[in-house]
Amino acid sequence: MVIDKNPPAFPLFIPATTEGPETVNGGMTLRDYFAAKAMQGLMGRAWDDKKMNDEELINTWAVSAYGVADAMLKARSK
Repeated sequence: MVIDKNPPAFPLFIPATTEGPETVNGGMTLRDYFAAKAMQGLMGRAWDDKKMNDEELINTWAVSAYGVADAMLKARSK
């Protein structure tokens, strides 16, 4: 999925100086920030660990977290 509006979550604007032009350090994207917040909730849920091994469970969390992040970005653009 291509995300149209995925700005930096915490941009740091560095003003121009005699040593160089204005720059922007974007850090993590808003999508990554949303996914990290969603991950906290997902990991707090009760999971039936007998159906998935650790690798499958971790992958499920990651895919689900970015799914939530993508939905949040889509809702945000409306």
